[in-house]
Amino acid sequence: MGSETLRLVVMGVSGSGKSTLALSLAAHLGLAMVDGDDLHRPESLAKMRGGIALDDEDRWPWLEQVGCQLANCPGPGMVIACSALKKIYRDNIRAHVGSMRFIFLDGAFDLIAQRLAQRTGHYMPAELLRSQFQTLERPGADETDVLFLDIDRPVTAVTSAALAALRSDPSVGLILQVQGPDSGA
Repeated sequence: MGSETLRLVVMGVSGSGKSTLALSLAAHLGLAMVDGDDLHRPESLAKMRGGIALDDEDRWPWLEQVGCQLANCPGPGMVIACSALKKIYRDNIRAHVGSMRFIFLDGAFDLIAQRLAQRTGHYMPAELLRSQFQTLERPGADETDVLFLDIDRPVTAVTSAALAALRSDPSVGLILQVQGPDSGA
């Protein structure tokens, strides 16, 4: 990973807490934050609002946007919330930026379904959660740039675990040191 720029993708199914954790990490680390939801094409958003799951053809332009955002991120780096459900999607993002980290928010279907049932004002209907789990390819051992986080705990605990994991990662810890003593406070 480059010595000045930290690139993080908080990934997982809808309702896993991607946007919440990405905002929290960005604030703690002094990084820019982009919600991948904001990068979807209008027709993709309309499909999801209508209860229709996206397919690969719908996702490729969006993944290109995610990769470009990370590749062109300002200053010390960026945290982006993006489902990145399949390995090929993650590989596409990696191809744009090279060295980076994914943070996989791992949780049980029932827990996430409960969260989605309580969420209001989001375009993604809870009915699409099953399709998200069906599409999800859990990162394998060959994806050494992925940190796994169990989400069955309060957001503050998930944030603390993410920060601890990032600080203990030799290449990320070095970037945080280069950025200054306030990084990760």
